[in-house]
Amino acid sequence: MKLIQILGTGCPKCEKLKHNAEEAVKLSGTEATVEKITDIGQITSFGVMMTPALVIDGEVKAVGKVLSPEEIKKFLE
Repeated sequence: MKLIQILGTGCPKCEKLKHNAEEAVKLSGTEATVEKITDIGQITSFGVMMTPALVIDGEVKAVGKVLSPEEIKKFLE
C-alpha cells in the first residue's frame, strides 16, 4: 500500500491536488492512502518551501504545482 501525502496549508490549489491524487488512486487501481499535511513544521521537514507539494512513500514528487490525475497516476505505476 502506498502513502500519498499532500503538503499544503489549505489553499484551493492544495485541495485540488488532494482531489486529483484521490482520482489517480481510483484510475490506477493501486491501494493507497491519501492524507493532507497542513502543519508548517511537517511540511518544511520534507525540505518543501512552496506548496502544494506531492509526496509518495516519503519521496517528494512535485512542488508548487497541481498535477493532473493522469500525471499522478504515472507515479503510482
